[in-house]
Parts: sequence; C-alpha cells; structure tokens
Amino acid sequence: MTNYMVVTAMGVDRPGLVSKLARLASDCDCDIVDSRMALFGNEFTLIMMLSGSWAAITKIESTLPGLSVELELMTVMKRTSKHTPQNYISRIEVDFNGKDQRGTMKRITQFLADRSLDLAAVRSYSEEVSADTQIQHVYLSINIPEKVELEKLEQSIHQLAQEMSLDCSIKRMQGIAAP
Repeated sequence: MTNYMVVTAMGVDRPGLVSKLARLASDCDCDIVDSRMALFGNEFTLIMMLSGSWAAITKIESTLPGLSVELELMTVMKRTSKHTPQNYISRIEVDFNGKDQRGTMKRITQFLADRSLDLAAVRSYSEEVSADTQIQHVYLSINIPEKVELEKLEQSIHQLAQEMSLDCSIKRMQGIAAP
C-alpha cells in the first residue's frame, strides 16, 4: 500500500537546498509526487508531496528533523492520502491587475468562498512601477462544478473587478468553449 506525506520547508535561501531535500527523499525510497518552491523576500519555501511504503515514509519522518537542523530550515510534515479529484466540468484562469490596495485577496477569496468555488491554484505579487505606485497581480485557477452557470460567474467576476478598480481577464481552460 502506498503512503503519502506532505513536507513543507522554510529558511534563508541558499544554493543546494532543493537538491539536499530531493536527495533525502530518494535516500528514504520516497517519490516526489508534486512540489512547489518559491522565494518570499530572502526566504526559501518548499512544499512537496511524497509517496512511498509505510517504512519509507517513517524513515523520512525520522531523518528529516536532523537535516532540518543542519540546513537551518523550519519543516513540518503531515501524513495524508492521495488526492481524489472532484468532477468539475471546467476550469478558468482569472487574472486581476491594478493598483495595489489592502484587502484585495480577502475580497476575491471571499467572493469565491461565497459561491463554494474550488481554488486549484493562487499566485499573487506586487511590483513597484514608480516610487509611489505599486501594481498588484492576482492569478487564480478555479475549478467549476456542474451546477455553476459559467456565463453568470464570468459576469460576476468582471463586476467584482470593476468594483475594485482592477483589470480582469478570464481564460477558459477545459470543458466549455467560450461563445
């Protein structure tokens, strides 16, 4: 039986961190099923899902803390199960851009939660375009269940963007073609 574990790691960025964590997974006979790495300021962050036998997952659980100390990383491990995808009819990618303003993510994610929509991915960042102007970018991948009317949802998203003074584009990724 295959076992699964999610590992997160965070610490000061320096070359070789991903390599050492990938080597540990391999040395423990675990497979990296999925992973994401990003830099936030000077902080390295990694999240990965591992799979392996019960003994392999137990081995990494006992070995990772020592490597974490050696690499000066904060790590968290949690056993989990294989993801069972829901039956979605479509996925859209939404791109919001505009002047950086506090509360944008709160408002967008509340909009989605109110409609029980499933976020598949989120990326947001802000960039300085002049000494006194920051532009924010929010990219979302949203899974669309069968009960949602895609046309109405897209109209609502554009309305939300307009209320927030943001530009917005929507791209249909699978399922239903645009009219």
